[in-house]
Amino acid sequence: MIKPPRVLTIAGSAAGGSAGIQADLKTFQELDIYGMSVITAIVARHPETDKNVHPQSMEAIEAQFATAMKQVGFDVIKTGMLFSIEVIEKVAELIEQTSMTQVVVDPVMVGKLDSKLLKDDAIAALQAKLIPLATIITPNMPEASILLGGRELNHVEDLKQAAIDLHDLGPKYVLVKGGKLDGPAVDVLFDGKQLTTFEAPRIDTVNTSGAGCTYSAAIAANVAKGKSIQEAVLLSKSFVTTAIEHGFTYTEMVGPTYHAAERLRGEAHPIKVRTS
Repeated sequence: MIKPPRVLTIAGSAAGGSAGIQADLKTFQELDIYGMSVITAIVARHPETDKNVHPQSMEAIEAQFATAMKQVGFDVIKTGMLFSIEVIEKVAELIEQTSMTQVVVDPVMVGKLDSKLLKDDAIAALQAKLIPLATIITPNMPEASILLGGRELNHVEDLKQAAIDLHDLGPKYVLVKGGKLDGPAVDVLFDGKQLTTFEAPRIDTVNTSGAGCTYSAAIAANVAKGKSIQEAVLLSKSFVTTAIEHGFTYTEMVGPTYHAAERLRGEAHPIKVRTS
């Protein structure tokens, strides 16, 4: 029997099912990956207290990691919402204790509905402890801006310089996602020497909850399959663009991307790739 590649996601659990652990596992299933999870926090707004983030204990995080490693093992680790200094330091410690060399870090900071998913005092820990362990980091424009001290990012050229500067933090690759740009959806990849842009048509929809999680999860999945980083980004950009195009909502709130869209619709968006 051929066994699928294995990816462990370390992230928050999104009660609405559109982002976080839920989006990651849906993506892994669509891409024929055996997915496992370490839940760092439960994201769900309490109707009376209005509390939105419910962190898990260090003991629970360590136990989940140890269980996944012992029962299954993993080919790639992907991180998402970590929330606090303590969790970032614990996750970095756990990764360093393994022989894992393929790590996808999605520096999740703010949710689609402006939920705060990373404490302000945890930014430095993310920069110093976790990002240097990354094969690739995948910040969107607001996250890249925060990591660069609040720098304004308005154009593709800004994203290129941001990718170059973020590379100094220690990851092998940086992907800055241009979801908030005007015009086509352009993302910029930097490998330390070469800049590559990936351009897709912009989809006119508000139903994009979980798009960033889905994108980084797809990159992790494709890396686990043995794809190069550039090919993994290309395939994942197409996957998430199709998922966004077929996004939907059940209520008046922002709805999810549709993870099964590429498989069920038989479509894959062509992506324009340019290097410089």
